[in-house]
Amino acid sequence: MSTTTISKIADLRARAAAAAKSARDIAEKADGEDRSMTDAEKTDFDAHMKQGRELLDALMAAKSDADILAQARKLAEDIGEPAAGDVDAQGQVPIRERVKSLGLQVVESQAYKDLLEPFGGPGHRIPDKTRIQSQPIPIKGLFVGGTDTSAGAFVVNEQTGIVEMLGRKPLTIRSLISVRRTASDTVEYVAQTSHTNSAAVVPEATSSAAPTAPGSAGPLVRNPGGGYKPEGSWAFERRTAVVKTIAEWVPSTKRALADVGQLEGLINDELRADISEAEENQILAGNGVGDNFTGVLNTSGIQAQAFDTDIFTTVRRAITKARVVGRSNPTALVVNPAQAEEIDLTRDEQGRFFYGGPQAVGPRTLWGVPLVESETMPAGTGALADWSKAVLWDREETTVTMSDSHEDFFVRNMVAVLAEERCAFAVTRPSAFVSVDLAA
Repeated sequence: MSTTTISKIADLRARAAAAAKSARDIAEKADGEDRSMTDAEKTDFDAHMKQGRELLDALMAAKSDADILAQARKLAEDIGEPAAGDVDAQGQVPIRERVKSLGLQVVESQAYKDLLEPFGGPGHRIPDKTRIQSQPIPIKGLFVGGTDTSAGAFVVNEQTGIVEMLGRKPLTIRSLISVRRTASDTVEYVAQTSHTNSAAVVPEATSSAAPTAPGSAGPLVRNPGGGYKPEGSWAFERRTAVVKTIAEWVPSTKRALADVGQLEGLINDELRADISEAEENQILAGNGVGDNFTGVLNTSGIQAQAFDTDIFTTVRRAITKARVVGRSNPTALVVNPAQAEEIDLTRDEQGRFFYGGPQAVGPRTLWGVPLVESETMPAGTGALADWSKAVLWDREETTVTMSDSHEDFFVRNMVAVLAEERCAFAVTRPSAFVSVDLAA
């Protein structure tokens, strides 16, 4: 308890005792003279008694306030600086400013004054049996006095639990291609490399004579009336796609994982998302060097369409190549958001949006082919294809594991959180893909 508080309590106790003694002296004087108190004596007696009661109330309030401050001081000492200093500062503020009594806060409120206005304002009596109701009266807490900051160390920041991440680009390519499972580290598939179609109308045979030997070395000579059927030719080759690993890890402390319940989930989600972003980049643009996929744009045998007049003309010519040369019907045109914006904002000669404008609803198409945006697609380039002719084989879907068996993590109470997936990728029919130059 501070010296100021002790002195204040002692002063109130002495003044209350003095008022009580003065009232007692008046009463004892009248009693000793065996008479009733005179009007003047009664007035002085009542005044001393009233003063004594008021001082007693103030004394009780001061002692209660001192007890609360002592408890607050103990709590603040447990918390440490600056909390202890805040409580010490509160102890130097006058009681009236530091802790207004409930009644004083009520009578000084604007809502209370408004309530009494119809009856003449504060100091006027409200008629008996009158039904009244005031507006809500705000009551400040114990350590809220004359300033907004007087709560000191007892104002605690609210923890919302919100963790706002930076955001991620949408991933669209995996949903376009074929996704299959594999239980092996190497995937084989057979691709046709050539096809000669010799089918033709053939007349019925008019002779059963066998082929004759040639006059010199060479193939047998067939009888012109033999009705022989034309022979076609197909060629195939076996190709392989090797399972690759896409992985990433981050360090964390065991204490952080234990203290923050949502941290492990956040790490897992973010690592999985990083793996998915790397996978999409490999599918589109992997360079085939080392353990990288050979992505669509770097696959040998895909077709190319140069820029011609504008985006719309160029895309239409690419569709022709996909259908005539690639013998496929394109399932999507993948473009960078910059080219998608250019397409959306193109207007005709009357100033109307060519694509339908901001009110257009439904799937976006160009020449009947679905238009798909991907930030992974390089700006100025598009990929038109039957995307089912690209296949991703999942060997192991994305998994997240934790271990302290990394370098000296065990003795440092740290863990490595690792996410990885294993998969293989191949463009099984390259001619079904057309790389489109969309920039003039």
